[in-house]
Amino acid sequence: MLANNETGVLQPVEEIGRIAADTGVFFHIDAVQGAGKVTIDVRRIGCHLFSISAHKMHGPKGVGAMFVRRGTPIEPLLVGGSHERRQRAGTENVAGIVGLAKAAELAMHSLDDGTIYRLAQMRDRLEAGILQLSGTGVNGVAKGKSVPRAANTSNIWFNQVEGEALVIALDLKGVSVSGGSACHSGATEPQPRPFGNGSRQSPRPRQPPLQSAQNRHRRRRDHVLQIVPEAVERLRALSPIEAGTLG
Repeated sequence: MLANNETGVLQPVEEIGRIAADTGVFFHIDAVQGAGKVTIDVRRIGCHLFSISAHKMHGPKGVGAMFVRRGTPIEPLLVGGSHERRQRAGTENVAGIVGLAKAAELAMHSLDDGTIYRLAQMRDRLEAGILQLSGTGVNGVAKGKSVPRAANTSNIWFNQVEGEALVIALDLKGVSVSGGSACHSGATEPQPRPFGNGSRQSPRPRQPPLQSAQNRHRRRRDHVLQIVPEAVERLRALSPIEAGTLG
């Protein structure tokens, strides 16, 4: 995994690539969450396989791409035709492929023109504003310092706040967030997360944290900074711990 899908923490893929090369194992990177947010060089990483998805770069859903290093042995999952050099039977999704190519082109441009850097700055300011609340923290830190992360992702925990209740409260105010990844939709317990670069999860309550994918609009960020503290304080006031009724 190039970037953790819930925290955005970048994994040490180059180090893993060196270990894979030394031990003679094949190395595949799931770069769906990181593609378009960080500069990628498969030759420097040394991976054998590298997969991305269009929808994480504002492209169409249902189409992706995979880099396969020359000489890497792979077997098709779909057989019956000679498409894609007999690696995947079935008619190609031309419209989806074109959409992916355009999305990748725009994503590469955003890396070159500083857009991703500015997005990271907006994320940091959003987190700093929310962390003014007591009993909050960001998942994806090492010894109190932030580690390299994808610019568009925040994962914040709140003491004495039930994750699902906060998601609903913010949704009613027009703020779209998640209590976890789409892969675990409906789950009420926190998911285990591996962290690279020496990072570890912050101590946090048992309820799932709040996950947010950032956009490029400052006005929306300022709106979130107004709505989130109000929602958190309101829910904390209803908490049995705060009310003294627990136990």
